[in-house]
Amino acid sequence: MIKLSVTIITKNEAAHIVSCIESVAFADEVIVLDSGSADETCALAEQAGARVFHTADWPGFGPQKNRALDYAQGQWVLSLDADERVSPELAAEIQQLLAQPSQEYAAYEISRRSCYGGRWMCHSGWYPDFLLRLFRRDQARFTDDLVHESVRYDGPLGRLHGLIYHYPYDGPDTHINKMNAYSSTAAQSLYARGRRISIFGMTVKMFWTFVRVYIIRRGFLDGREGFILALMAATGNMFRYSKLWFLQRDTNWQPPMPGPQPSATNQSKSPRPDHESRK
Repeated sequence: MIKLSVTIITKNEAAHIVSCIESVAFADEVIVLDSGSADETCALAEQAGARVFHTADWPGFGPQKNRALDYAQGQWVLSLDADERVSPELAAEIQQLLAQPSQEYAAYEISRRSCYGGRWMCHSGWYPDFLLRLFRRDQARFTDDLVHESVRYDGPLGRLHGLIYHYPYDGPDTHINKMNAYSSTAAQSLYARGRRISIFGMTVKMFWTFVRVYIIRRGFLDGREGFILALMAATGNMFRYSKLWFLQRDTNWQPPMPGPQPSATNQSKSPRPDHESRK
């Protein structure tokens, strides 16, 4: 009987997948669902002992994680992203929990600690970051959100003490590229739900995001990295809502045809610029 399945969705995660799988070596099975990696992600995952499956399309984060969930056979599921690692303390805690004849809860939240710019973030809304990641397979599913998905579970939650370590960005280019990709999906989702935005509203959201991350969530205590992170968060909102603004306008990105050219007669009668008249 398979007690614990770990599910991971991937695309071009060769730099992370082995370390992620090695951190859950205690699991009964590891499911990797790949959506078209062009690097060695799948081969490395198989070498590390995972069962690897493939999809030809990309339906969004929530639906894709539900697909991975459908491949799992364990009574319990631990959902991870490829850029995450289970700490040794959390690994021991999960093993001890599942070794008991019964568990008090059917789902557990786990705190995630993220690294940014070579620094473990302690504030900025990044820590403590409790996420529902461990649950009985027959009692929970992911939402269908295309991005920023979560686990849908109705019932009391337990909370574990160990940490998930998170390495979300290999550098500033990775951060910007992810913001660009995620903001496109988020803008399309907002537009489909009837959300609209004005230039003023976009400006307010950008300003408020910076204030929330840097001041209210005490990002200033995370040093220079906290300041950059707050700027990036505000920029991500700018990406999202500027794309929504263009979607609602249904803008044609082709330049309009130019208007009629002024005649030579009109050009000859036009006054000379001031700097010429002063010669």
